[in-house]
Amino acid sequence: TVKAGLAASGWGQGVCVGDYDNDGWEDLYVTYYGKNRLYHNQDSVFTEVGEKSGVAGSGKAWGTGCAFVDYDRDGLLDLVVANYVDLDLSTTPAPGERASCVWKGVPVMCGPRGLPGAKNILYHNVGGGKFENVSAKAHIDQTSGHYAFSVSTFDFDDDGWPDIYIACDSTPSILYHNNRDGTFTDVAVTAGAAFNEDGREQAGMGSTIGDFDGDGKLDIFKTNFSDDTATLYRNNGNGTFDDVTYAAGLGLHTQYLGWGTMFMDFDNDGWPDLLLVNGHVYPEVDRQHLGSSYQEPRILYHNNGNGTFTDISAEAGPGITTAASSRGLAIGDLWNDGRVSAVVSNMNAMPSLLVNQVRTPNHWIGIRTIGTKSNRDGIGARITLKAGPRTLVDEVRSGSSYDSNNDMRVHFGLGGTTKIDFVQIRWPSGLVERFESPKVDSIQTIKEGSGTPCSVGRGRYSKHSASKGSQQKTFNHKVR
Repeated sequence: TVKAGLAASGWGQGVCVGDYDNDGWEDLYVTYYGKNRLYHNQDSVFTEVGEKSGVAGSGKAWGTGCAFVDYDRDGLLDLVVANYVDLDLSTTPAPGERASCVWKGVPVMCGPRGLPGAKNILYHNVGGGKFENVSAKAHIDQTSGHYAFSVSTFDFDDDGWPDIYIACDSTPSILYHNNRDGTFTDVAVTAGAAFNEDGREQAGMGSTIGDFDGDGKLDIFKTNFSDDTATLYRNNGNGTFDDVTYAAGLGLHTQYLGWGTMFMDFDNDGWPDLLLVNGHVYPEVDRQHLGSSYQEPRILYHNNGNGTFTDISAEAGPGITTAASSRGLAIGDLWNDGRVSAVVSNMNAMPSLLVNQVRTPNHWIGIRTIGTKSNRDGIGARITLKAGPRTLVDEVRSGSSYDSNNDMRVHFGLGGTTKIDFVQIRWPSGLVERFESPKVDSIQTIKEGSGTPCSVGRGRYSKHSASKGSQQKTFNHKVR
């Protein structure tokens, strides 16, 4: 860490990764309570350039989630940063001092209600290693008063322009629709992604994007505070979402406080499963007998392939059943063997490494994108895979989960399929091209411009409109 230039102290919160200067080296952005930091990667040695680049922030906000995204599709990665509260510790009320500092009759740390909500920030990459704060110009600042946490970017309406979803605590969540002109509009309420099906705001924490039902439309899953369920929003394909939490079998647990979460096809059957990590924020719960505990187990839901999930946590091994007060979750094919594993950050404890030991005859493919006209990472590229009767869809994205960054190679489980008909990529530049019969059970690196150009299928796409010392734990699943 010291040799790499990453040694730093502070109240760090979130992280996102992206090659903002297109030099072939992934850069790192870290949010803090205070000034945020941008680490410029120069051949695996990092230099902190937050102030110099214009993305350090004012130092008054509690920064949370972030994501690199090329919102204007100019080939340069921009940066969206969520902020939780504008916090001054010298004036923060003491536990029990007011109603927002009491939970179930127990004096606890205050917030977020009663504390001033912060504004989210959008930085436009102007080139030359510099960013401009365009939050006002882009109308991002019009969603003030929210307690924002995780950031997930995706093109929810499939119009070729990346949109931004932000899970918010104790306030309606935000869905910034990209207006294709450098501005955004929060459409979460009208789209059905701000509240749950009862019209109630929730205490959103983490979020993940995936096509859970295989209909080619990207859905949203969000974790929430205890005494509530997590929330699954199904994309209807017409700019709206339905809360299908209970219909999907995900309304079982209300005792846990959820944080990081990811869609991940752990058994490569072609249907994305759900991993959630949990942990309470109030250590006081352990001595108050309120039905919650500070350390909580993780949850693994298996996708049944029919729009429903089954909780298989009890049989998924100690990596899932062992209790911890967890926060961040990042997934990736750590050994390039097609089995997606996970890294979890825990409060006051070492991180956990959850090693996927599931062995099945199922097949898979991993896809790494390299942009040429688009940003080098290919962030925002939509990948469509056709294999027999199945069509699988996902996008390359930075950020997501809870204040974490995942392996940006897109992973598809293929089930028993041994042959892929084609992979189609819609790049942020507007180029759509097809790659015929890529090899299964392999990681394919695809460079923009190396395929066969093809027409756009849907939507108008006009440019002008694992850490050292981690605890190693495994999870397994009996394949039926």
